[in-house]
Amino acid sequence: MIASVLQAIGLFLATNIDDIIVLSLFFARGAGQRGTTVRILVGQYLGFAGILGAAVLVALGAGVFLPPAVIPYFGLIPLGLGLWAAWQAWRDRHEDDDDEAKIEGKKVAVGVVAWVTFANGGDNIGVYVPVFLSVGPAAVVAYCIVFLALVSVLVLAAKFIATRRPIAELLERWEHILFPIVLIGLGIFILVSGGAFGL
Repeated sequence: MIASVLQAIGLFLATNIDDIIVLSLFFARGAGQRGTTVRILVGQYLGFAGILGAAVLVALGAGVFLPPAVIPYFGLIPLGLGLWAAWQAWRDRHEDDDDEAKIEGKKVAVGVVAWVTFANGGDNIGVYVPVFLSVGPAAVVAYCIVFLALVSVLVLAAKFIATRRPIAELLERWEHILFPIVLIGLGIFILVSGGAFGL
């Protein structure tokens, strides 16, 4: 059982370390807004629960619910959200820098965090399924419990990074540009690496 827990920790870190960047940008986007941490945490849990659910279903032979060929198309979610954020940044480009909304940040929606997390989880599903197939049901449960416990650690690590003064100042200054670029890049990467649309 201890071996399964240690393997689960290593697997989680290997497949989710990239989420720290996206989560840090969510924290920068919602800086100064009440409830930002809770909304990001809930969204991350919802998205990650979807990833785990899909991986378990596929591992149980329910691939008809989520055929592997469909997973790359989840890249359309961050791509669409990134294009929307880019359009909003372009639309608001002439607003005064002292505008209170800029100082306080924007409200981060639980659903947006959940969708981005889930869309970014195609590689997680691809890695988790063969692991789940190679271990017994008790180990799968242990993996899922460890993964879910580590989600909050991941969110807190992203918050810690995003709130360090030099990083926070950098993110605050460039968040309106970095956020759409990261989401658009993530969407394109998911689509291209998965071979969506014959790419």
